[in-house]
Amino acid sequence: MDPHNATFAVKLYIYDLSKGMARQLSPIMLGKQLDGIWHTSIVVYGDEFFFGAEGISSCPPGRTMLGSPNTVVDLGSTEVTEEIFMEYLSSLGESSYRGDRYRLFEHNCNTFSNEVAQFLTGRKIPAYITDLPSEVLST
Repeated sequence: MDPHNATFAVKLYIYDLSKGMARQLSPIMLGKQLDGIWHTSIVVYGDEFFFGAEGISSCPPGRTMLGSPNTVVDLGSTEVTEEIFMEYLSSLGESSYRGDRYRLFEHNCNTFSNEVAQFLTGRKIPAYITDLPSEVLST
């Protein structure tokens, strides 16, 4: 395969941090149905990349402390090389995605996944994930 024409699959891993409890309890607690409390990560180049209070981290796909994802979304493919991607991540990790910049509702794993997905594929992650904080705060 010509490395100059290589494409790499990009996946979004979606985890429900509530393990189904949000669906059961949200109508009582918030007065509206939430299907989950979402954590997301991007899987590309054989690794899973995510953002949290420790900053940007990676691990083999499906090997976070959350176990296997609830859902995997195919975001398409990228022609961005792994080398360029790692430089991009390093830059993010030194600026906007340092661990001390993590904010549960405004700047979180889903914000990171959305930004990285757009960098790699030009596509955003599903709105039901990125809209969840404002949905919760509006109750």
